Amino acid sequence: MNALKPTATLATLIVSAGLTGCYVLPIGPDGQPVYPAYPAYSGTVQHPYPTAAAPMMAMPTVLQARLYPVNDAASQAGMLSGSITATPGGKGHFQLNYRGEILTGEATRVSNDERRGVASAFGQGGLSMTCEYQMKDQRQGAGTCNFSNGARYQVHIGI
Repeated sequence: MNALKPTATLATLIVSAGLTGCYVLPIGPDGQPVYPAYPAYSGTVQHPYPTAAAPMMAMPTVLQARLYPVNDAASQAGMLSGSITATPGGKGHFQLNYRGEILTGEATRVSNDERRGVASAFGQGGLSMTCEYQMKDQRQGAGTCNFSNGARYQVHIGI
């Protein structure tokens, strides 16, 4: 009977290890995590148990990005739209559909000027995009986007 106890203990440990939790996050073609879109909400939420250390929690904000063609290469695809999920701290996740190719990337505010920012995105077909923008406030901004195929767009950011 005592010989069975180590085997049972080992079996219990193996089963327990198999039941530990893990979190799966899809990885994009550039090796970076692809973050899911957050629900469209902006503002703060009252902490269920407010304390001096955490009275309020900031929530991600989903901003719409509308891109208008500036040159002939962009006019062939027409107006585009995408979304930016802005997280507290000046970072965001960017997604755009360009002629059936999904481009994903990130948007970051410039450290010495919190109104200015840059965004980069990449698609699985090899198309890439870079943008520079200036925010009027936390919900509106404008800038330019250049695609690796030569297309140029004026971008308007806002809810």
